[in-house]
Amino acid sequence: MATRRKRPAKKRWIKGAIKKPGQLHKDLGVAAGKKISAAKINAAAKKKGKVGARARLAKTLGKMRKRKRK
Repeated sequence: MATRRKRPAKKRWIKGAIKKPGQLHKDLGVAAGKKISAAKINAAAKKKGKVGARARLAKTLGKMRKRKRK
């Protein structure tokens, strides 16, 4: 029986997932460099299309940041 090979983990997948850096700031009317409030991200995440997709990705990436690394 053949053994399964693990695929190498893709490094920097986030960089590839974000096609237009800063676009969510422009869509939500927040100045570049300023933090987008959680309320604005939550409201935008309910929208359809690209704005909603970008907001949902931002929420996901925010969860990743809070994880402690050893």
